[in-house]
Amino acid sequence: MDKKTNIHMKNFKIRFAKEEDIPTILKFIKELASYENLLDQVIATEETLKESLFEKKSAQVIIGEYENTPISFALFFHNFSTFIGKSGLYLEDLYVSPSFRGYGIGKKMLSHLANIAMERGCKRFEWWCLDWNTPSIDFYKSLGAEPMDQWTVYRLGEEDIERLSKA
Repeated sequence: MDKKTNIHMKNFKIRFAKEEDIPTILKFIKELASYENLLDQVIATEETLKESLFEKKSAQVIIGEYENTPISFALFFHNFSTFIGKSGLYLEDLYVSPSFRGYGIGKKMLSHLANIAMERGCKRFEWWCLDWNTPSIDFYKSLGAEPMDQWTVYRLGEEDIERLSKA
């Protein structure tokens, strides 16, 4: 039993998302974007999530529930390492509702993803974290995660992709 709110961790369950979870997934995406001061960049809709997650199966989502109420989610997909010659698990987003932070929910979600990675033979488990997000950075380091300081992320947006495709 947790001392803060008397929650029983035995009442916390993790499951794969179903199509009917789409509104909850979008709500969590918007809450995460708001926390990261990026809400203005969210253009995802229930329709695009349905197409990407359940029709094209471009990514997967797990939902963390406390007493059957969704309180967290993680969206992930597989990438590939040419050097290793094996796939990896890439975590795009992990979110825990504010009132449930600090109770080990994030660690349980990451542990669950690590188990999925092991079951699928993945040799890496990776994610990005904003430089200013010190609480998350400290948490990830406490798990043994190492920052990839010698790498810089590059991104092309939709217009740049279109322009490059015509080069």
